[in-house]
Amino acid sequence: MGDAANEKAPVKSWFKGLKAEYKKIVWPGKESLAKQTVAVVIITAVLSVIIALLDAVVKFGIDVIF
Repeated sequence: MGDAANEKAPVKSWFKGLKAEYKKIVWPGKESLAKQTVAVVIITAVLSVIIALLDAVVKFGIDVIF
C-alpha cells in the first residue's frame, strides 16, 4: 500500500507545477487578438491564391508538354 502513496506525490507535484506555469501565461487583449486574426486570414487567402496560380501554371506546362 505504500507504493500507491508514493505514486500520488509526483502527480500532485506535477499538477502544482502545471498550475504555476499556467499562471505565467499572458493572454492577448481583444484588440491584439482581432488584429492577429485578421492578419492570419489575409495571409492565408494570399498564399491560397499564390498556390492556385502556381498549380495552374504547372498544369498548363504539363499539358503543353504532353
